Order: sequence, then structure tokens, then C-alpha cells
Amino acid sequence: MGRSLLLIPIMGSMLLLLICSLLVVSEAKYVKYKDPKQPVGARIKDLMKRMTLAEKIGQMTQIERSVATADVMKKYYIGSVLSGGGSVPGPKATPETWVNTVNGIQKGSLSTRLGIPMIYGIDAVHGHNNVYNATIFPHNVGLGVTRDPALIKKIGAATALEVRATGIPYVFAPCIAVCRDPRWGRCYESYSEDHRIVQTMTDIIPGLQGEIPPNSRKGVPFVNGKQKVAACSKHYVGDGGTTGGINENNTVISLGGLMSIHMPAYLNSIKKGVATIMISYSSWNGKKMHANRDLITGFLKNKLKFKGFVISDWQGIDRITTPPHANYSYSVQAGVSAGIDMIMVPFVFTEFIDILTDQVNKKIIPMSRIDDAVRRILRVKFIMGLFENPLADLSFSNQLGSQEHRELAREAVRKSLVLLKNGKSRIKPLIPLPKKAPKILVAGSHADNLGYQCGGWTITWQGQGGNDITSGSTVLGAIRNTVHPTTQVVYNENPDKDFLKSNKFSYAIVVVGEQPYAETFGDSTNLTISEPGPSTIENVCGAVRCVVVIISGRPVVVEPYVSKIDALVAAWLPGTEGQGVADVLFGDYGFTGKLARTWFKSVDQLPMNVGDDHYDPLFPFGFGLVTKGRITGDGN
Repeated sequence: MGRSLLLIPIMGSMLLLLICSLLVVSEAKYVKYKDPKQPVGARIKDLMKRMTLAEKIGQMTQIERSVATADVMKKYYIGSVLSGGGSVPGPKATPETWVNTVNGIQKGSLSTRLGIPMIYGIDAVHGHNNVYNATIFPHNVGLGVTRDPALIKKIGAATALEVRATGIPYVFAPCIAVCRDPRWGRCYESYSEDHRIVQTMTDIIPGLQGEIPPNSRKGVPFVNGKQKVAACSKHYVGDGGTTGGINENNTVISLGGLMSIHMPAYLNSIKKGVATIMISYSSWNGKKMHANRDLITGFLKNKLKFKGFVISDWQGIDRITTPPHANYSYSVQAGVSAGIDMIMVPFVFTEFIDILTDQVNKKIIPMSRIDDAVRRILRVKFIMGLFENPLADLSFSNQLGSQEHRELAREAVRKSLVLLKNGKSRIKPLIPLPKKAPKILVAGSHADNLGYQCGGWTITWQGQGGNDITSGSTVLGAIRNTVHPTTQVVYNENPDKDFLKSNKFSYAIVVVGEQPYAETFGDSTNLTISEPGPSTIENVCGAVRCVVVIISGRPVVVEPYVSKIDALVAAWLPGTEGQGVADVLFGDYGFTGKLARTWFKSVDQLPMNVGDDHYDPLFPFGFGLVTKGRITGDGN
């Protein structure tokens, strides 16, 4: 009995100890930053107080997929990974391969002490353009023609689903450059020379990210869950205004001009909750944008109250110096001090990490600047639900290249076409073309070439020719699919005069234009149609009634041929859904597109934009002939 009485206080003490232990364990298990019920600000604060300098600098570092092993992610606490143009897990990689690749990298991040997920980014600039079988929408130069923000929003939503199909939550789009000179190799990435059209087209952002809730705080990013992606307005600021249209060059313009032409679409982007903004390689009045603290920190962050994160372009800080990487220590200091939060390194990341760590330790860069960067990066990751859903699955895989998205792209093609001429006299229009004719000719280097039709930033960075790059319909295929079964369609890429004389064609469709290019490789001083396009036009249009369809990323030299041509169509870079071109040529739908860029007579006039004193175009801004369609009556 006495021994039993002795056991009572011992057992009581053990019970109390057990309860205390359980409380300690449960206390240890609860981590505020991992609790989605906590406000985002509280989660950021809780996480940041736990982070070391190495973990913070890791968050600021973005590296390329090819160097992003799970071990690297774990060792250096890397915050972000990207696929550069054409960077894929394998040729014609499936959604499953993509998801496995992204998840494999992500698992490295989740195995770190704090388990902060990385954010994977990719250029999805006209659909999910790196990925085989994705829907390739028209490039922005064509979408601006539509002046249809509701359509652009749908394209954003479709692109988000296709990107999520591959396990990726972040896109480097939209490009909101205002291209003021078509000699620039990125002009096709710009919606218009008019900032007002570019501003309207920022409705792609709520398409990509979701509609920002009413009464949201100004500048706070918004991404609405797993069906949406974080967007990136680029390239801040003035990228489309460089002297001579030379890529990455100097934009010489007053502050008033910069603010009234190149800045407005950023205000719209921020208002719509854009998550990130990418800095331009270009300079403004001689000052590199990647080192421009006044415009990045002073204006974008402090004045416009942008609360997302600012990201550099590919090796953007390297190019602060000439030649690039000549003084990398200076570049790191200048870029980070200017207010860039995430650096797209993308390969030699240890050098960046070591230099930035050293500069912080030596108080060259204050800790407050690092904390600002990390706070912004974490804000985007928390808001988009990356902590709750860091790993992707295959639930969206059926969205890639879906029929619904292809129909949307086809509609975009129809609305992006501009009819510049229709008949040598108004009383004898050639379009709509009759579907039923004894024999018609289709000619030109671009008539049966899916790669040319899609342009740069398609499967590879520069784009490429051919019909096996991805799936879609060429203009020739679309024509054959549209005409009456009894109509004989003869295809000859570059017919000579003898061939034309020996055949009796009812009419000809000539499809010519530019070959694919991207960025600096597209800079051009002559803006001519690629050979043998001009001779194809001369031969065919000299022998038979013809419609010429121009596949190009910008207006090109056509004045010498216009008088010989019966009908002229600007098709821009329509993407994979060539059927949209035939829909309008043959009158199922009407032409409705109006030029969002001035079509010059000669390159000597450039730069020439609507409103300029020397404005004397071949076809003015806003021009476009209208036809009626059989299906809708008005092309819509």
C-alpha cells in the first residue's frame, strides 16, 4: 500500500512531463510561415527572421535548367530556375517529361532546411512556345491589330493552362514594348507603335494571372491559384525606342517622352496586379537600365508602389559593362543597388553568389537592400500558393495544344489579318476568293512552312523553318482544306515564267515574307522580303491575278510591287493555326484588322510613327479594308 502511494506522485510527475513534452513538440511543429491561414505579411516576416544571408542570396539567384540539379538547389538555396529559349528536357518532350523535370528540381529546394520552393520561369510569349505540340498564337504585332482586349485575355488564360500543363508557374510575358522603329529585331514582340493599344493589351495579365480582387492594395501582385501563372511585364523601360531600332541600344528621349510613350503600359500592368517586371538591356540617354536606380527603385518601387519583384534579363547585369562581364563585381553592385531583386545569372551562379555575399559582408550593399529583394520574391511565392502546392501533377496535361485553344488561336489569326489592297480597281475586288475554280496556284517560300509562319521564339530561341517543328496547319494545307473538292490546287514554291504560261490558273495565292529571327539577329537596315520572294511576286503577279500574303514580324518593303499585285494581305506571324488565313481569304469570315503599325514606303523614312511631322506612309496607322464574311457577316 505504501509503495503504491509512493508511485502516485511519480506517475503524476511523469504525466505532467509527458503533457509538457507533447506541448513542446506541437509548438515545434507549428511554423507560422507554413500556415496558409496567416496573413502574407506575417508569413514573410516569420520566414525572413529564420533565414541566413546564404539563404537570402539564394532566393535572389535564378539559374538555367541545364545547371539546376537537385543538389545545386539544396546546396545554394536557389530561389528560381528558368528555361531559356529552346531549353527543353528533351526533343519533343511531353507534359509528363516536363512535370518530372520541374518536380525533380523542386524536390531539391524542398529538402533544404526551410523548404522554400523555387519558382520556375519560361518565355511563353505567343503561347507556350518552347513546347512541342503547344498552341502557338500570333505574335504580338498581329494581336495589336485586333484591338480586342477580351480576346487577348482569353489568350492569356489559355496560355496559363498550357504552361501549367508542363508544371511551370511563371512566364516572362507580356512584352509591353512600344516599338517605334520596325528595324528593331524585337518589333514583332510589340503590340503597336501606339502606347494606347499596348495599354489595352495588358488585359493579357488578368488572363494569365486571374482578375485582381476589387479593393486590392495598389501594386500588390495577384495570382489566382493553380490554373494561373505569375506574369512578367517587360522590358522596363524604353526598349522599343532605341536609336535606329538597334537591339539593346540607347533610347534618346526626354523624361516627358519616356513617361508618355514607354511608361503608360507599366502603370496598367501594376494596376492589374502583375507579379514581376523585367528590366531592359537598353539604356536611357546613355544610362544602362539595369543600373538605373532612379527608375527602378525611385519610380517603379517608390512612386508606382510596385510590390512584386524586379528581375534582370538574361545576363542582364553582365551587360552593364562593355564588353559584358568586364567588371562583374561592379555589375553585381550596380544591378542590385539599382533595385533588381532577382538576377537571371543564368549559368555561373557561384560567382554571383560569392561576389554579392562579399559585398554584403563588407557593407557595400546594405542588408536592407537584400531584405527588400527577398521580401518581394517571397511575397510572390506566397500569394501564388507555391508553398501550399510546390509540386506539379499531370492534371492539366490535356490542355496542351487543346482543340479549344487552337480554335481560339484561329480566331486570333482571322482578326489579326489586315487587307491592304483588294483589286486593281474598287469595282473588281479579288477577295473573297471563290472556293470553286478549275485550277488555282499557290506559290511562295512561306506557303507551306509552319516554322516560317510561327517566327522566332518558337521551339527554339531563333525559330526555324520546316513543317516538323511542331503540329499545326500551314497556309497551303488550310487552302486545300477550304476550297471546293473539284478545285485543283497546284503548289509550286517559285514558278518560272514558262510554268505560268503553260498553265491556266483562275488566280494565284503568293505567300512570302521574312525568315524567323529573334532579338539582335532580327535587326535589319533594309527590311526586305526574303529571297526569292520578290521574284516570285514579279513572276506570278505578272502572269495571273494574284493575292500576296506577307508573313512578317513587321512592315516590310512592298511599294515596288503594289501596282502589280491585285490584293495584298498582312498576316504578320500567325502561329500554328494557318486555317485562320484561309477562313478570311475565302470569305467565311470578313477582314476586320486595322494596322497597329505604320506601313512605310521606304526605310529612308524611318523612324516614322503616326503623328510625326514627316508622316507620309504607304499605308497609314489604322488602315485596313473591310470585307463581309459568310459565317458572321463582319469577321467577328
